[in-house]
Amino acid sequence: MDFYEVINRRRDVRAEFTGEPVDDDVLRRVLGAAHAAPSVGLSQPWDFVIVRDPVTRKAFQHHVASERETFADQLSGERASTFSRIKIEGILESTLSVVVTYNPAKGAPAVLGRHAIADAGLYSVCLAIQNLWLAATVEGLGVGWVSFYREDFLRDLLNIPASIRPVAWLCLGPVSRVHDVPDLERHGWRSRLPLEAVVHQERFV
Repeated sequence: MDFYEVINRRRDVRAEFTGEPVDDDVLRRVLGAAHAAPSVGLSQPWDFVIVRDPVTRKAFQHHVASERETFADQLSGERASTFSRIKIEGILESTLSVVVTYNPAKGAPAVLGRHAIADAGLYSVCLAIQNLWLAATVEGLGVGWVSFYREDFLRDLLNIPASIRPVAWLCLGPVSRVHDVPDLERHGWRSRLPLEAVVHQERFV
């Protein structure tokens, strides 16, 4: 696919996973693309935890369902009705999951470029996630970022040290289709802003 087509085709997938296997070479290419992301001071502060175990995934899915209810309880009226129709994860339907973490100790103590912006390392991890997502799209795979969880729960579930931050649980696998319109737009939760609404010249205001 053309590069811009890949960007525009990328979707946050939830309901369309088939559960079919992911070839080991394909998975390695996708993770290799993530690992090739730029990082502040070449610190490469990420790690990737591959989760296939159905027991682990079911435990996480149960936790996510509880957090969904916590969020739903804050809504009322149209927002509650709209949210009730939105699927927020494909943890059990996807082939596997990739948990991406941030370790601020990598490259420390002198991480070139991080002294003034402490979050630069976290931004680097997000770039790795974007690379993974785009590479998966090229490979015909779907990715779904699950964000309804508490970090401490995920640390305990995967034995992640307290000094390392879990940034993303990504569901990954082949999909039956990719919708032309993102889920949240299709369900009426939000509409995408036009480019003109977010571009400023010379000054923010």
